[in-house]
Amino acid sequence: MGDVAMTVPVLRALVLQHKVVKITVISRPFFKPFFEGIPNVDFFAVDVKNRHKGFFGLLRLFSDLKKFDIDAVADLHNVLRSKVLRSLFVLSGKKVAFTDKGRAEKKALTRAQNKIFKPLKSMVERHTETFKELGFSIDLTNPQFPQKAVLSDEILKITENKNQNWVGIAPFAQYQSKVYPLDLMQKVIDELAKNNSIKIFLFGGGKEEIQKLNQLQNNHSNVIVLAGKLKFKEELEVISNLDVLLSMDSGNAHIAAMLGVKVITLWGATHPFAGFSPFNQPLENCIVSDREKFPLLPTSIYGNKKVKGYEDVMRTILPEKIVFSVQSQLGV
Repeated sequence: MGDVAMTVPVLRALVLQHKVVKITVISRPFFKPFFEGIPNVDFFAVDVKNRHKGFFGLLRLFSDLKKFDIDAVADLHNVLRSKVLRSLFVLSGKKVAFTDKGRAEKKALTRAQNKIFKPLKSMVERHTETFKELGFSIDLTNPQFPQKAVLSDEILKITENKNQNWVGIAPFAQYQSKVYPLDLMQKVIDELAKNNSIKIFLFGGGKEEIQKLNQLQNNHSNVIVLAGKLKFKEELEVISNLDVLLSMDSGNAHIAAMLGVKVITLWGATHPFAGFSPFNQPLENCIVSDREKFPLLPTSIYGNKKVKGYEDVMRTILPEKIVFSVQSQLGV
């Protein structure tokens, strides 16, 4: 989800700066709401479970896409499926470019021996290079973002009208090594909830996460669990109205960033130097675990690798520091 969200600012800038360009985004149907409202951007939903499943499904996908009279292909994913698809376009005479994910540099950043600890290009930068190869330069120094969504009556039944600072908290991630300990997150929420000028919305999904969010809510009247109450598109609309989002290194951070919302991220086994910090956010908004105590950090790009003795690195991030950072963004 984060990978797709990081393409949105690039595509928005591309069509605004090159009015003659028309984009067809090819992705899973779940991600269609990301691209709605961007001029000259259409969406083609890939049916990976049926029509476009497997190798012969890729051939059918290529056949389906040929009807759009595509002039050039930008492969922003650069995985096996997209490599096969772009190869078919090359054979048909189309110009193709793909995003170099910098895998060797990322390996050097995360290895235990001879680690090269330095900031790498962001994925957004890498995507702009892909389009430059196709002949379209993109300037992201002055990004434009969509207007805040107008919330429906159904959403307002849950959120109520906005007369406070709205803070979103997304405390989960795909891998446990990227999740801030919930006992410490409880302290963050309890402290922020003391301020009645703040309303907190908790994001997550699935039965287990909802149970944990209900515990984190801790009977605070200004803390609302949104998980399980809204459709995905409605959650995006709420996120667009937040004043700040506190997130792990996860898709929620990139969603808020693509909507122009201030984002504070917490980093455990991973690190913003790998190029996955949220778009257009200052580095000081990325709160990282203590590398003096845990010098092997970062140990992973995606958080899927476990290193013995590094299970609790995020406990070096003090709740007080997080609270201060959120309050500073709000000016309270």
